[in-house]
Amino acid sequence: MANYITIYSKEPNPKDLKQAVEILKNGGVIIFPTDTVYGLGCLSTNSKALERFAKIKGVKLEQAPLSFLFQDIKSLSTYIEPMNSRAFKLVKRLLPGPYALIMNASRKLPKPFQKRKTIGVRISSHPVLHGLLQLLEAPLITSSLHDPDAILDYTTDPENIFEQWESQIDLMISDGYGSNIPSTVLDLSIYPYQLIREGAGEIIF
Repeated sequence: MANYITIYSKEPNPKDLKQAVEILKNGGVIIFPTDTVYGLGCLSTNSKALERFAKIKGVKLEQAPLSFLFQDIKSLSTYIEPMNSRAFKLVKRLLPGPYALIMNASRKLPKPFQKRKTIGVRISSHPVLHGLLQLLEAPLITSSLHDPDAILDYTTDPENIFEQWESQIDLMISDGYGSNIPSTVLDLSIYPYQLIREGAGEIIF
């Protein structure tokens, strides 16, 4: 049975974060709050977790539109091709924040992502994720959780989310009702940059 914890503080309890870290390191899949909608995620370097994640989402990891969730720009830089000054200035303005950026991938991505030419990247401003990623040695793989009701698109009630996904995950971290507006998606792998999806982040080029 999955665990459920609630963290409202801007300074998360280290005990709660440690619990999440241990679950992730042992191949767990968790649900967590972000600065947009609730996300599903696992450790990007744990093959067991990645298999479970792919099964839950019904996707192939090599091709699915997923995002790597990083602690900061420094950790992000090892997963993408070197940025020119124009791209770097834009990334620095946008992140951390409610944006998902498509960027040219490094040639040394971990399996099973090594054939990808581009990857989605996020750096969330949410304190839970900031604290969690500081304790992990690799980024998380993440995807938004869509509501089964196509009209609603995203579920905002954490208890409803937990009830829906409890049998498939190991932990849910709640911070109360979430947003129903996803991240703004920008493609920075080409120039001029392109808006892929308008969301919570202000459109800045």
